[in-house]
Amino acid sequence: MEGRSGGMGEGRGREAGGGADQEQEQESEPAVAAEAVMSVQVVSAATAAKVPEVELKDLSPSEAELQLGLNTAAVGAMGPPAGGGDPEAPAPAAERPPAPGPGSGPAAALSPAAGKVPQASAMKRSDPHHHHQRHRDGGEALVSHDGTVTEAPRTVKKQIQFADQKQEFNKRPTKIGRRSLSRSISQSSTDSYSSAASYTDSSDDETSPRDKQQKNSKGSSDFCVKNIKQAEFGRREIEIAEQEMPALMALRKRAQGEKPLAGAKIVGCTHITAQTAVLMETLGALGAQCRWAACNIYSTLNEVAAALAESGFPVFAWKGESEDDFWWCIDRCVNVEGWQPNMILDDGGDLTHWIYKKYPNMFKKIKGIVEESVTGVHRLYQLSKAGKLCVPAMNVNDSVTKQKFDNLYCCRESILDGLKRTTDMMFGGKQVVVCGYGEVGKGCCAALKAMGSIVYVTEIDPICALQACMDGFRLVKLNEVIRQVDIVITCTGNKNVVTREHLDRMKNSCIVCNMGHSNTEIDVASLRTPELTWERVRSQVDHVIWPDGKRIVLLAEGRLLNLSCSTVPTFVLSITATTQALALIELYNAPEGRYKQDVYLLPKKMDEYVASLHLPTFDAHLTELTDEQAKYLGLNKNGPFKPNYYRKAIAA
Repeated sequence: MEGRSGGMGEGRGREAGGGADQEQEQESEPAVAAEAVMSVQVVSAATAAKVPEVELKDLSPSEAELQLGLNTAAVGAMGPPAGGGDPEAPAPAAERPPAPGPGSGPAAALSPAAGKVPQASAMKRSDPHHHHQRHRDGGEALVSHDGTVTEAPRTVKKQIQFADQKQEFNKRPTKIGRRSLSRSISQSSTDSYSSAASYTDSSDDETSPRDKQQKNSKGSSDFCVKNIKQAEFGRREIEIAEQEMPALMALRKRAQGEKPLAGAKIVGCTHITAQTAVLMETLGALGAQCRWAACNIYSTLNEVAAALAESGFPVFAWKGESEDDFWWCIDRCVNVEGWQPNMILDDGGDLTHWIYKKYPNMFKKIKGIVEESVTGVHRLYQLSKAGKLCVPAMNVNDSVTKQKFDNLYCCRESILDGLKRTTDMMFGGKQVVVCGYGEVGKGCCAALKAMGSIVYVTEIDPICALQACMDGFRLVKLNEVIRQVDIVITCTGNKNVVTREHLDRMKNSCIVCNMGHSNTEIDVASLRTPELTWERVRSQVDHVIWPDGKRIVLLAEGRLLNLSCSTVPTFVLSITATTQALALIELYNAPEGRYKQDVYLLPKKMDEYVASLHLPTFDAHLTELTDEQAKYLGLNKNGPFKPNYYRKAIAA
């Protein structure tokens, strides 16, 4: 991250702004080989950049802004190609405030003197942790002909960006109107704030989907998505996902004639991605009616939500919801005239929590709950222990197929993808601490170790802790390594794993992220204080800056990294989605009395069936037991091959 948002951006600023001195040096000392290899682009941009330094002093503020804007465009030719946007690039001249000086602030940034370039003496950097980057891009180009070191152009660029970012951040609550920051009443979100609306793409229409009147091609308006016109793109993504979800497609083909979910009215709250769309359309093919909301305010794919709405599914979700939007969407799924759910598919427990809080009478007709996350399962067990769980619930999270494949293999691949997309960092040699060595933690540690990172593990469970040691990781307490690590990753599902005390002690540019479902693992609320400055670097990436100049890089505001900032492997989600579908079929069709008001694990026979549906993808061939072998082991030749109390070969 440091190289991307600090070193690289500053290097380009030095090359462009120091162009006048570079040209003079090249004329007086043509024998300097290092200068001779400067690219033609840099020299050309530098030539354009030197003009305003001479002429702007005598221009009026409006003329100065115009002139500066023209030269900014010239310098912009040096930027990276499309798709590699530079977070350090200055704002357009018409919007760019002046470099802050003594007494500067929001008011000073809007003064008429914005078009004038400050003198070099007033633009000296005061940020000590940037000094080590002075010579990274050829420090000689910064030395003028009289031997004076000037960093003015670089500092103007940096300070202008900071001022612009501060204004951008401070304006967010007023721009989003009623989508203001609010506290979540959910247990998993109680101690966290959200400024989700700030993460929508700047090119998108900033109008809230709640304020739009949209209809699909069939004339229905029973949905709320970002833009229904994106449906065609979403449909293509769904078709691609279908190719990597063989089990769901096989289940759809085998069971659609029987319609095992005929009459089922399923209300769902999960991540709305192309893979979820395949699940929803499979449930529809099996006879179910579905209404859906998102379980995460950042993970929704707007084009997929639009495609589902176009197909007739009532979907209420868009990327970048506020907390108020989040609960509004859930309520729109549940509270609808003439339709009442009889099954719940939840991810995190927020939907179940909302129905218990607002519409408890609905549970009289609900046949069961299917929950797939460790956070949601924990809340279900709490309800059961307190005697408040009034319907059967299926714990999909602890099924073998979910734990071993979704939690382990999915996170092993997606942790690297999420970090790369947001920070562009190199993992080799980096020191990383992973909090929690369950299946998610195991996947993260394995991936980072394979990339050459030095990995530490924190754990409360002695069994998982011993596994970490046996796998070659050093078991530590977070306080022991917090000052030295480059990356902190939480994957516990717990609360306040990383506190403000930890955040205060982190090194400069430490990256902080969460791979657990709950957004309470990192105490983000404690960072929203007046003495700390927030800078939005890019979508889902914030710099939080301390008064002494130290900064941390916070990803997705502490929410789930992989689904908020990247994607996850479709094939793995096929396993989880098939497990969810079978759990819904089991609970919906179970005879009266089979399941009581408690939390159950998916029967092992179904776990094995899910796995068998995916084997043909690998052209895999199972060995069959002989009658003698089956009798010796005391098993049925067709399974199940593990007892119901079996979870997996290693601890979670």
